[in-house]
Amino acid sequence: MTRSIFPDNTVLCNFAAVGRLDLLQSVLLGNGRWTEAVAYEVQRSTRIHSDLATIAPGGWLGDPIEVVENADTAQVERIRRAVFGGTEDQPLQHLGEAQTCHILQHWSDFRDSWWVSDDREALRYARFQRLITRDTADVVGLAVENGEIGASSGLGLLQEMAEGGRSVRIPRSSQDLRR
Repeated sequence: MTRSIFPDNTVLCNFAAVGRLDLLQSVLLGNGRWTEAVAYEVQRSTRIHSDLATIAPGGWLGDPIEVVENADTAQVERIRRAVFGGTEDQPLQHLGEAQTCHILQHWSDFRDSWWVSDDREALRYARFQRLITRDTADVVGLAVENGEIGASSGLGLLQEMAEGGRSVRIPRSSQDLRR
């Protein structure tokens, strides 16, 4: 079974903000996946980051994974509200995070998959649930490890994201991007 990698909307926006969705796509090695809620968030985010429009359903993130079974949707809603603080009057708030956590936790086809997010609280919950998590800096580190970008360029890319208002973890030095 191939490990799938689920970047959330924040990660996709981070790379779009600096014009490097190509780097993220390359690092995912054809294993990228997304949920229907994340796909919807991405579509809405194209107003801010037009590069996101290049991510088509069925493209390098595959078709959006739909959560349709009643038991699944009920569990997703519990996670969305109880864990992530989603509210009844904003039904899409934190839906992508809740769908991704549920899928990684309960669907056997995705049990060893990774979730890539920069939402610290969401990652804390996911780690508590023993899900494999990464963040944007980890993805840039993989690009460095794969020889797709130099370490100093990788650190510069993260700094450019932060300077553009993106909330990313920035390692102390470019050497910290090497594993």
